Amino acid sequence: MRNFDLAPLYRATVGFDQIADMFDRVLSGDVAHPTYPPYNIEKTADGAYRISIAVAGFSDSDLSVEVKEGALIVAARKADEDGDRVFLHRGIATRAFERRFQLADHVRVTGATHTDGMLHIDLVKEIPEALKPRRIEIAKGEAVEKDIVDAETVN
Repeated sequence: MRNFDLAPLYRATVGFDQIADMFDRVLSGDVAHPTYPPYNIEKTADGAYRISIAVAGFSDSDLSVEVKEGALIVAARKADEDGDRVFLHRGIATRAFERRFQLADHVRVTGATHTDGMLHIDLVKEIPEALKPRRIEIAKGEAVEKDIVDAETVN
C-alpha cells in the first residue's frame, strides 16, 4: 500500500478542490483489484471519447452503466450459474466489479454498446455557448464634435 502526503498540493493550489478530490478518489479507490476489468480510453474525434472495457463472459443483462453525481459507474454482476457444470480449468474471470470514471465538466455519455466481449461507452464534450470564446467586432464610430465654450460668451 502506498501512502501519499497531499498536504503540499493543498497548500499550493487555490480553487482547485476538484483536482485534490480527484486525487483522493484515485488513491483511495478499489485496491483489491485495481486492474480488473482492463479498459482503454481513446479519443475518437475532437471532443469525442470512447471507454472500452473487456467484459468477456458477461451478458447484456449482467452489465449496468449509469451516470450519478458526475461519475460514470460501470458495474457487472454475473447471474448464478447452475451447479451442474464442472470446470477443469476456469481462466475467464466473471467476478463482480464496479468501475468508476469521474466525468469532467460538460462531458456527457451518448451511448453504450456490448459486442464481442467488449463494452464500448461513447462520451462527448459539449461546451455551452455561454462558455465558448466569442470575438467582439469593434465598430468604427464617427468623431464626436465637442462644443467649445468661450469664456466671453458664458459671461
